[in-house]
Amino acid sequence: MLDGKKVVFSGVQPSGNLTIGNYLGAIKNFSAFSEEYRCFYCVVDLHAITVRQVPAELRRRTYETLALYMACGLDPEKNTLFVQSHVPAHAELSWILNCYTMFGELSRMTQFKDKSAKHADNINAGLFTYPVLMAADILLYQTDLVPVGVDQRQHLELARDIAGRFNQAYSPTFVVPEGYMNPTAMKIASLSNPTAKMSKSDPNPNACVYILDPRDAILKKFKSAVTDSDTVVRYAPEEKPGVSNLMTIYRAFTGKSHEQIEREFEGKGYGDFKLACGEACADALAPVQSEFAKLMADKAYLEDVMKKGAEAASYAARKTLSKVKKKVGFVI
Repeated sequence: MLDGKKVVFSGVQPSGNLTIGNYLGAIKNFSAFSEEYRCFYCVVDLHAITVRQVPAELRRRTYETLALYMACGLDPEKNTLFVQSHVPAHAELSWILNCYTMFGELSRMTQFKDKSAKHADNINAGLFTYPVLMAADILLYQTDLVPVGVDQRQHLELARDIAGRFNQAYSPTFVVPEGYMNPTAMKIASLSNPTAKMSKSDPNPNACVYILDPRDAILKKFKSAVTDSDTVVRYAPEEKPGVSNLMTIYRAFTGKSHEQIEREFEGKGYGDFKLACGEACADALAPVQSEFAKLMADKAYLEDVMKKGAEAASYAARKTLSKVKKKVGFVI
């Protein structure tokens, strides 16, 4: 707890364009915590380099991710927005926690197995110990709540295990964080394979809609979305995963229930429904894109937000790191 408030922490990698899955499932909902919690939202550039990056592109995307945070509604006056590598305590605590994490625990991480298969030519140690850095990110700020998707639950459980192990060895040091899955957050699937989640790393450009896609591209992607041989707009995830995914997206952008959507498109074909989905998505993203463009045009302002955010995050992180160093026996 900081400043009398419970703490929320989350981070997004600047390793690719963010999708509407990232927006609807996470970032859009972050601002709801701002009044009641002390919120730390981080651009996790240290995590990004487990996969080879083009340096100039990584720098550009770091600015872009910070700008997207703000364009999606995160006020830097109410939230601590910062870049991970600007706070050295993340890397320091990660090394210490590596020494309290078992090899077997890391070898069971499914994301390591998945990423190793995708990047067989670069199975590096950072890829293997990535979950420990994620644990350090969370535990540094005595985090109470971590907004988390299904694919990160395993990493959060590891963070909880590491915190508990350290606390047991040295007396209470870390808050043991809880995962938070927003009941209203939408789980968005790929437009080309509705049995898989929408991923910004998908090699198929039509599989995902990016937050910054132009209107024409958004409409085109929805037009080509996989549905089925039926023509009825009906929510049935097992039987009609493609149509059900489009209904989830349409519901997220319009606020209409599945029943209302079914009535709206009764007697109409998938073409009308796909067009409506694309238009609803494009209309909702237009103000985000407009605000993003303004922010990206003011690099000095973004750098000021980075600097102030890093200062605030460093102040909070140093308190935890000093406590940890003392407990393990370092001279400080």
